[in-house]
Amino acid sequence: MIREAGLLRRSPVFYLATGIAIALGFGGAITGFILLGDSWFQLLIAASLGLLFTQVAFLSHEAGHRQILSTGPANDRLARVLAAFVGVSYSWWDSKHSRHHANPNRVGKDPDIEVDTISFLDEDAVQARGLRRLITRKQGWLFFPLLTLEGLNLHFHSLKHLLGRGPVKARWVELAMIAVRFALVFTPVFLLLPLGTAFAFSGVLLAVFGVYMGASFAPNHKGMPVIAPDARLDFFSKQVRTSRNIRGGWWATVLMGGLNYQIEHHLFPSMARPQLAKTREIVREYCATHDVPYTETSLWRSYAIVIDYLNTVGLAARDPFECPMVAQYRRV
Repeated sequence: MIREAGLLRRSPVFYLATGIAIALGFGGAITGFILLGDSWFQLLIAASLGLLFTQVAFLSHEAGHRQILSTGPANDRLARVLAAFVGVSYSWWDSKHSRHHANPNRVGKDPDIEVDTISFLDEDAVQARGLRRLITRKQGWLFFPLLTLEGLNLHFHSLKHLLGRGPVKARWVELAMIAVRFALVFTPVFLLLPLGTAFAFSGVLLAVFGVYMGASFAPNHKGMPVIAPDARLDFFSKQVRTSRNIRGGWWATVLMGGLNYQIEHHLFPSMARPQLAKTREIVREYCATHDVPYTETSLWRSYAIVIDYLNTVGLAARDPFECPMVAQYRRV
């Protein structure tokens, strides 16, 4: 039915228009940066750049899933360039994200629920020590403040991957592109602005980028059922039961780069963004017919669920002998 409806076709006009709109946004931001000069209003330019870089990251994500161009190698090249433009290693992201798509929310196989300051599993929260333990106890409330550091975290893991001893495809190409990217972004900032303003500009850019990235990806799976390592689920059930859609129509699609249709994206990862809304209707009907839970909520409700889930997991860091297990978070 999906194929017959033509929902697997590419959408070159959409992506071309999106690319032009983002390029115009960067042009406006650069023009504003030059015209404002020494002014604290530059922080507004920094925030806009954080938003624009995240939009580029969405395109890199889609190219990595081969949604944009007609061939796999062409999409990979585009994704690598766009990721470097954002300051992220495509080879690092591709390995991590492919494992996530294969086993979303499965313990021991999904890297997105591995501990990285935040604990997504009770057993990780129990093992937290020192500063991480203090953070874990209140990690739900601290989640969004911590996202201000996510931009730095993405850059750090990218460079760690590229500078590591393991095999990395296009290692030196990515390192060179990322180095040029940081030079082009931050050299004018520190050359043309006073030192204090330059650091504030850089901080706002990184913080907005981190919060926007985290706020776009977190609602998709956090707080959904966690799959035990030995559980056996078919592909359809596994992808649908662990994913959450966000209501909002076209504005949510623009805001989240199509990640608001997370269920459809996981079922058809190479499907272009404009086709996801129509596919949603088919998937919802199929789930209703076959009694498969289909989760969809508002953006703000999804954030509340994520915060509540993380706080519940964080209880394990308070007293490992008194960890309440909430029924809705039991593993499937």
